[in-house]
Amino acid sequence: MKEKQYTFEEFCDIIRLLRAPDGCPWDRAQTHGSLKQCMLEEAAEAAAAIRIYENTGDDSNLKEELGDVLMQVVMHSQIAREEGRFDVQDVISGISRKMIRRHPHVFGTEEEKANPPGWEEIKKREKEGKSQKGVLPEEFPREFSALMRAQKLYKKLQKKQEGSPADPDKIPEYVKECLNLARTAKDSEEARRQIGQALWYIVGLAQNLGISAEVALGDTADGKSLKNT
Repeated sequence: MKEKQYTFEEFCDIIRLLRAPDGCPWDRAQTHGSLKQCMLEEAAEAAAAIRIYENTGDDSNLKEELGDVLMQVVMHSQIAREEGRFDVQDVISGISRKMIRRHPHVFGTEEEKANPPGWEEIKKREKEGKSQKGVLPEEFPREFSALMRAQKLYKKLQKKQEGSPADPDKIPEYVKECLNLARTAKDSEEARRQIGQALWYIVGLAQNLGISAEVALGDTADGKSLKNT
């Protein structure tokens, strides 16, 4: 017997009923804050499912984990709806407008399709619009891993030609110097600072090579490129 196929609207109704007075006590007790860790974990599990799919060709786990991510989106939207702030339709409309805005070469006027504004110009317009409405979102949220934050910051500084090693070819020398200073440091605080500086330079090298430092370290931790030298 074929399983019932649910629509998006029906799924939203399921979440609404779970949050209703006679719904599930656990779901009713949740807030944006209490679900923050769940959102991080579900996103990480979805990323893991992508890796599993790439390695095995089995997408069953990916389908399930994407559902868990969707549940987080709808749950947060339902909580906001109950607070009179926004609902899932507002979320959908917002992301739809963003996709159209960020792809003028597809959705723009004939003039924009012929001469689309650059990515930096589009981002600048968005930032100007948000600054008029209130608090700007964090560019490098603390919820990112340290490697991810560092590489995004490095990329920004690199574009501005600020705070980045002037010569990428010298980065290995900088790393070696920092590691030597860490080894000979008189206290753990200095050693920690030098290790952090070495990692910063390594992230810079990854950025210059077009490699994600986060993925590279993850692959090594998984044993894909681990070497005993």
